[in-house]
Amino acid sequence: MNQERERLGSRLGFIMLSAGCAIGCGNVWKFPWMTGQYGGGGFVLIYVFCLLLLGLPAMIMEFAVGRAAQASPVRMYQKLERPGQKWHIHGYFALLGNVALMAFYTVVTGWMIYYFVSFLMGRGAELSFGGMITNPAVNVVYLAIAVALGFFVLSFNLQGGLERVTKYLMTALFVLMLVLAIRSALLPGAHEGLYFYLVPDFSKINGSVVVGAMNQAFFTLSIGIGSMAIFGSYIGKERTLMGESVNIILLDSFVAVVSGLIIFPACYTYDIEVNAGPALLFNTMATVFVNMSGGRVWGSLFFLFMVFAAFSTELAVFENILAMIRELTGWSRPKGSLVCGVGIFLLALTTALGYSVFHFQPFAEGTAWLDFWDFIVSTNLLPLGALVFALFCCSRKGWGWDAFLAEANTGKGLKVKGWMRPVFQYFVPICVLALYIYGLATFPWR
Repeated sequence: MNQERERLGSRLGFIMLSAGCAIGCGNVWKFPWMTGQYGGGGFVLIYVFCLLLLGLPAMIMEFAVGRAAQASPVRMYQKLERPGQKWHIHGYFALLGNVALMAFYTVVTGWMIYYFVSFLMGRGAELSFGGMITNPAVNVVYLAIAVALGFFVLSFNLQGGLERVTKYLMTALFVLMLVLAIRSALLPGAHEGLYFYLVPDFSKINGSVVVGAMNQAFFTLSIGIGSMAIFGSYIGKERTLMGESVNIILLDSFVAVVSGLIIFPACYTYDIEVNAGPALLFNTMATVFVNMSGGRVWGSLFFLFMVFAAFSTELAVFENILAMIRELTGWSRPKGSLVCGVGIFLLALTTALGYSVFHFQPFAEGTAWLDFWDFIVSTNLLPLGALVFALFCCSRKGWGWDAFLAEANTGKGLKVKGWMRPVFQYFVPICVLALYIYGLATFPWR
């Protein structure tokens, strides 16, 4: 494309947009049920360590590559690599990762919209997660709504569409979360729920917990598939990338932690299993609101907040896909939005109909298309992508440490120090590779 690259209108827009990509169902749908399945506070503690020691360096590196190249993942390596090198192959895997993520994320977004509409109309008592996911009409209709709304916003220019909408969504999200967290803290079982959630049980920490925490850290930050790189390409060089990354991770962690403060006190108050898996948010919270005074209002607010969270990530990843496709084809934003929207909708039908029409058991009993797409993204492309970014930024055969450091430290704010080099160059790739191999070896294939 020969046209001038679009820009974000403000630093706040960049932080909110990048945080919006990181904040979403990974924080308030996946993080709580993984916390419940992996034993509570111990998982939360390891997750925080993974965010700081692996997530922060990986985010800085991904931002740096994007800002230096001023291109989407399918073109950024070609601008920075030396002639004859093959780093750019990862750009196509980044596109694949974003598409695979939306193959199930758009369906989950549709579930959020369905629950919000149901509570708003006073049908909360009729809701059933199992009944919803096995209903083809509900899944297809609400998937179509989620995809159409997302790409409609992106059909406008960057500042007028995505940046403006995300600012409002994120602000409303933070306010709603605080209100609901205060409400949950006043429930009778709040003490037991908070103890499970915040006090580590070290006997429950093992290798699988660490692997799960790492994968969740990369998933919630959207690191490894170029989602952060594309937003790095939309900003100037006024601020250092470490400072911006810290701000985004703090916002992301705030939402993840507060989501647990909402859910676990409610679970213990109403004697609901905390290890219910992906159904935790839907079945348990619906039960909580149905049995709560004013539950229709609180349920509507909660799932409205969930819709905001889901759309913040959906819009950001849609933008990543659209930017990459436009760089490959030269299409206008409206045309690219239409074609990408149709393509994502058709692919996501596998997940939408995976519990009713398109039966598929990729792994252990009870798994379906959603688990397959999540395996592609969370277990493989995110950690391996973070590994590639680390090797590219720190290796002499890649972009190189000096070039990365100069880009990351340009502007005002927190700097990457020289003594941090071993963390970026050795600790991150070794840990990611070791945990990735361990994760595959212990994965419940059957």
